[in-house]
Amino acid sequence: MNKAAYEALCQERMQGLYRIALSILRNPADAQDAVQQAFLNAWVHREKAYPGRETGWITRILINECRNIQRHRMRVFPVETVPDRPTAQENETGLKEALECLPEKMRLALLLKYMEGMTEKEAALALNISLTTLKSRLFRGRKALAKQLKEEVKLE
Repeated sequence: MNKAAYEALCQERMQGLYRIALSILRNPADAQDAVQQAFLNAWVHREKAYPGRETGWITRILINECRNIQRHRMRVFPVETVPDRPTAQENETGLKEALECLPEKMRLALLLKYMEGMTEKEAALALNISLTTLKSRLFRGRKALAKQLKEEVKLE
């Protein structure tokens, strides 16, 4: 991958990668750090990228970097100081809240497929899982999301 192709990839994927990192880390500063580190790692290891698979490749690098940040966070902060979920903001929608309640595996699958517009094959590659596993997570995630949204409507 040459410099121009790398810069184009970074510009194209920056917002999507940030949303993925924020979904995993739930902290804007950590999400920005993860995206920056993922871009740096992608540049250093650019010869390992398969042509045509750069989107899934850099997403996988980002997810690994998020895991590294989570591991580091676990060593640094006492459990009592880490919130279970971020504080609610005024502009949050019911869908966003319902997504946040899903298990991470389902949430990431749905985010990559529907929010980032990846194909199922690209999303499976990015998550380092089989296509069948991804389809299963998408199905279960949609089902759980629908259930949560129905319950929310009943409560109102």
